[in-house]
Amino acid sequence: MEIQAPSHWICIDFISDLHLHASGPRTFDAWRAYLRHTDADAVFILGDLFEVWVGDDTAAIPESFEQQCVEVLRASAARRPLYLMRGNRDFLMGPTLAATAHCTLLDDPTVLVFGGERWLLSHADDLCIDDTTYMAFRATVRTAEWQTDFLSKPLSERIDIARSIRTQSEARKQTTVTYADVDTTAAVALLNQTNTCTLLHGHTHRPQTHALDQGLQRVVLSDWDMDAAPPRAEVLRLTIGSAGNNVVLDRVHPVSVPPTPAD
Repeated sequence: MEIQAPSHWICIDFISDLHLHASGPRTFDAWRAYLRHTDADAVFILGDLFEVWVGDDTAAIPESFEQQCVEVLRASAARRPLYLMRGNRDFLMGPTLAATAHCTLLDDPTVLVFGGERWLLSHADDLCIDDTTYMAFRATVRTAEWQTDFLSKPLSERIDIARSIRTQSEARKQTTVTYADVDTTAAVALLNQTNTCTLLHGHTHRPQTHALDQGLQRVVLSDWDMDAAPPRAEVLRLTIGSAGNNVVLDRVHPVSVPPTPAD
């Protein structure tokens, strides 16, 4: 998939790994405030917007958290183009969600042509090849057969499964498990394959810019968590410079961070 940015786009925002869920209202509020007030010409969400997504029919439940999220997306999309990429937590986001929220679903990876440069966008979970357990799980759940079977289950059963997954995830965070990082050789190969020089991605929650071989680079987005200490709500922003012939990459914090609640 390749997107050619319109000539009037000057500023583009990228966010990822918000892991929105009903028990994290502070992160939801920060995300909603950001989307209301950003002056970017377009916003790209590069995966894991939701902690888990068990099917587009969840957004049809009146007054549900998912429906609230879709309303926020739809309101933002009325002001500027909004793009959604599936992540490892919300890979079941589908065309019904996109149509309801007036968003565009992105393939992973997607090439964005902006400011005279080609930028490679990805969630990048499939580049963490040393995490063999996850890669085996991913290969299973990304098949059409598995997804058809899962989505055919009653919504209540899917929600119970999602709750179990989240409980396991929270328990794993309390351990000393070291998560696999993006494989450099795989990243360079993908950049070369797509004729791009910069990979923008989420998933690893390790915001940093990595210089790679051949003058290439890998730029990692931050996750969002307003209950962390300190809270996190970072946006990666591309802006065409005043001269009009260069693109500036910044990390910005457009959301005012409320005080951390007392214990």
